[in-house]
Amino acid sequence: MRKIAMTAAGIAAAVIGTGVALAPTANAATTGTATACPSGAVCLREPNGSILSKNIWYSYGAHNLSNVIGSKVAINSQTGGAGFQICTGYNGTNCGPIYRDTGEYLPHDFTPINSIVLVR
Repeated sequence: MRKIAMTAAGIAAAVIGTGVALAPTANAATTGTATACPSGAVCLREPNGSILSKNIWYSYGAHNLSNVIGSKVAINSQTGGAGFQICTGYNGTNCGPIYRDTGEYLPHDFTPINSIVLVR
C-alpha cells in the first residue's frame, strides 16, 4: 500500500469553530480507480472512489449539503489560488478557515457539516 505524503502546513492546519483538521496530500491522485475532480471545481469523493454529481461545485459562494454523511475526501481542483471552507451551519455559517492548497485532503466525517463555501 502506498503512503500519502502530507505538507507540513497541511498537517499543522486546524479548523477553528468546526473542530475539523484537514491536511492536503502532496499528490492529488491516490488511486488509479478514483474519479478525478474536474478542473475548476471543489468535490467530495465517496469512500469507494466515486464523486457524485451533487458533490461537485464550481461557483463561488455557499453550497448547502443534502444527505452528505460519513467520511468523504475533499478535493480542491480550483485554479488561481481559490479555496473552500467547510461550515457546520447552512448557507455558509459557522465556517472554519479557508483551504487554498489544491489536491486532496485527508478523509473527514461530513455528517455534522451542512455547507461548503467556495472563495476566490
